Amino acid sequence: MLPWQWLIILSCLVLAPLHPLFALADDRSPKPDPYFLSETNFVQEGSASWYGERFRGRKTASGEPFDPSGLTAAHRSLPFGVLLKVTNLENGRTVVVRINDRGPCSRRRIIDLSKAAAEKLAFIRKGRAKVRIESLTQAQN
Repeated sequence: MLPWQWLIILSCLVLAPLHPLFALADDRSPKPDPYFLSETNFVQEGSASWYGERFRGRKTASGEPFDPSGLTAAHRSLPFGVLLKVTNLENGRTVVVRINDRGPCSRRRIIDLSKAAAEKLAFIRKGRAKVRIESLTQAQN
């Protein structure tokens, strides 16, 4: 590279952050997570699925054995022990579940429910449903 090219690159690196257009694009102030409205008020909508008998007795991510007849769920990031109200947006049914596992594996879904929870929401035969999840409590660690 020629010396004058180095000068252009260096001036861009030094002066660009001072330019007002770059200041707007590089706003490093923390942004609130759109799903967390407060410590205990979490709301998210998306697709849910369920898992059942095939996983009976296997250890969940929290360490407890999976019970398909329990009202439990798997979520990617919520702490274990959080209670969620899950509403099936297609029929209005609701159920309260406790997070005890990690998942779902598919990026298209936001939560995996136990078979019992899916039965209460009436989507066993369909396999998936559009749901809204809302936190009711914080985890008790």
